[in-house]
Amino acid sequence: MRSPGDGRPLPPRPGDGLRSGGAPAHRMPSGGPGAPTHKLPAASQIPEPPPTPPGGRSRVYGRERSGSGPVKPLRGRRDEPREPRGPRRRVSGRTILKIIAGVLVAILVAAVGMFFWIDSRLAGIDGVLDDYEGRPADTPGTNWLLVGSDSRKGLTATQRRKLATGRAAGQRTDSMMLLHIPDGGDRPTLVSLPRDSAVTIPGRGRDKLNSAYAIGGPRLLVRTVETVTGVHVDNYMEIGFAGFVDIVDAIGGVEINVRAAVNDPKAGLKLKKGTQVLNGSQALGYVRTRKGGALPDFERTKRQRQFLGAVVKKAASPGVLLNPFTSIPLAMSATDAVEVDSSTGAFDMLSLGLAMGDSPVTTVVPFGGNELIPGGGTAVKWDRTKALAIFNALKEDKPVPKDVLDGG
Repeated sequence: MRSPGDGRPLPPRPGDGLRSGGAPAHRMPSGGPGAPTHKLPAASQIPEPPPTPPGGRSRVYGRERSGSGPVKPLRGRRDEPREPRGPRRRVSGRTILKIIAGVLVAILVAAVGMFFWIDSRLAGIDGVLDDYEGRPADTPGTNWLLVGSDSRKGLTATQRRKLATGRAAGQRTDSMMLLHIPDGGDRPTLVSLPRDSAVTIPGRGRDKLNSAYAIGGPRLLVRTVETVTGVHVDNYMEIGFAGFVDIVDAIGGVEINVRAAVNDPKAGLKLKKGTQVLNGSQALGYVRTRKGGALPDFERTKRQRQFLGAVVKKAASPGVLLNPFTSIPLAMSATDAVEVDSSTGAFDMLSLGLAMGDSPVTTVVPFGGNELIPGGGTAVKWDRTKALAIFNALKEDKPVPKDVLDGG
């Protein structure tokens, strides 16, 4: 308050410590007249805020404004104190073990489910392995008769032209192999049986081996093989042309080392020499062609064994089995493509796959010379002594003598 020299108070000036409406702007502190008072800074001492760019934002004494709009308080100022965070929770070893156990259980359940699903889809042929008088006794190890038929079932006319399969009356075998899986730790043995082999078919006399299938189907073929080899057949599996192509395509083709260039229009095949990946149609032509080598049938059986091993190796690889985009189509194609005897299940098929992936010893029945079949043309005559050496080794669950492998 101002006062003249005589101590009398002067009347207040407008704006001197009063707000509009006559209310005092500040109250005297409670300490009395002698207490210190708080003075407001002069208007000239308040710094002007920085100019705001058009459409931009600026900070004014802890507030934010944009353009010509009202001043807004800042949110989350950096100088404001933050609440302390609690310590990070570490995942315990027990939790990790539970997660791993859960994943393993899920995988196990999926594998078991797929196993039974595959088993339910296998097509069984009744009566293939029925007993008969004089049948060879069961021997150690497991013996499979693997048959590739020339069935065109499932192929359209366009597919037959593309695959160069042509038409065939009835049904015959295109390849036959005897696989022996030993009980011990020895390697399996895979023996090719040339389809044009001269054999004695029970009730039919001398004829070519593939005639047994054409006459009496899988049952007569099994009986014929058991009769001429003395080996008891435990499991039977066959696959046709269409299924063969589907399986190869399902695994993305198979890598084969083509040892000589092949050009066979009859098989729809033209391949260069060297290692290459064959698709389904190329693979079918590769195992069917009779081109190449001094003994076409001998070379053909070698290609068939080579290819069978390559297919199983690729199908059993982690990249195929652990990838659902390949393993599921493979399982569907395989179960649609193959036919087995009624006693063969998914567990037997797993055993077959493991045996083929174990790099089996491969050979062909030794043969030399030809035999004229009445009304059937010329057939391949086996070397009886060397052939018996192979089959006796299989019956005794022993390795085949090296001097008779691949014909000796």
